[in-house]
Amino acid sequence: MAWSMRTFYKIAMMLSAAALVAVLLTIVCRGAVYAGPYVLAFFLLLAIGCRGFEKTRSFAYTIVIFFAATMALYYPGLFLSYNSFKYATLIVPLIQLIMFGMGTSMHYQDFLGVFHAPKGLLIGVSSHFIIMPLLGFSIASLGVKFAAMPTEVAAGIILIGCCPNGMAYNVVSYLAKANLALSVTITSISTLLSPLVTPFLMNLLAGPLIKVNPWQMVGDIFKMVMIPIALGLLFSFMGKGRANGLKKLMPLVSMAGIVGIIIIITAAGRDSLLKVGPLLAVMVLVHNIGGYLLGFWSAKFLRMEERDCRTIAIEVGMQNGGMAAGLAKGLGKIATLGLAPVIFSTLMNITGSLLASYWHKKTVKE
Repeated sequence: MAWSMRTFYKIAMMLSAAALVAVLLTIVCRGAVYAGPYVLAFFLLLAIGCRGFEKTRSFAYTIVIFFAATMALYYPGLFLSYNSFKYATLIVPLIQLIMFGMGTSMHYQDFLGVFHAPKGLLIGVSSHFIIMPLLGFSIASLGVKFAAMPTEVAAGIILIGCCPNGMAYNVVSYLAKANLALSVTITSISTLLSPLVTPFLMNLLAGPLIKVNPWQMVGDIFKMVMIPIALGLLFSFMGKGRANGLKKLMPLVSMAGIVGIIIIITAAGRDSLLKVGPLLAVMVLVHNIGGYLLGFWSAKFLRMEERDCRTIAIEVGMQNGGMAAGLAKGLGKIATLGLAPVIFSTLMNITGSLLASYWHKKTVKE
């Protein structure tokens, strides 16, 4: 890296520290409601600074997500509507764009992986659709019973648990020295099964908390997930080498789409989020970390190799928050049911980066 660029990133880090001091002083002297510009400056400068250093680069995107969510919390009116157009209308097209990008990064051989690693695939997919839905149901039920969590908000925890993984998070498996081929195969097969499994589990587990139309969810998943992925696969196959440029661009487009979805949902659910945000964040964090732990040790119990255990832990603990948000939009409850997926996606980026960093430094035991 050139000396001038290194200096630029260092200055950004120092300015972020100054912005943090301004945040604390403003909160003490005037109150948190006036700290918005300084909080935004802190996250933006910190994200820029993190890009300049190898050890912190992977956290830059997560910090951008915090920047986006903070902006929506402080200035929700900017992200609700423009004249008569409601920005929530953009959620489904954004998810379709993300899923199309996921399709361009997949290959038909990903689905044939079932023949190469049937045991790992069976354990991975089964663990994914058993551990996370049941864990989400348990956490949501406890929240409603003992913490007076609104039922529609709590049902969002079950919703995120019933969704498959996202292809974008296979990079975590790569960084964690896990079995990348198995990771891609589990994601592909769980996504393929999601039109049937996700609505069934959601109706079974969240039925007591919220009215669910499983057939509507089936249609929404096909519209938002399966058709765009199929088009992405087709484009990748037909384009062959000519699609390489798009494949490199789509991860950036997908990340921008996720940020946009987070902004829209956070703005729409601001009032509910301010009431239950800290509690919901704790519940979602327990859900996420519990998925890692139970996924890893269930695979360990079934005598899987270390690399496969890491893979299954990541596949179980990380979920497709965009899909969950889209399903919440389809049910007309984006401001309540959609909150848990947004918080889960944000925290998952942090825990996933930390887990990948920890395992990357740790030798794999065969």
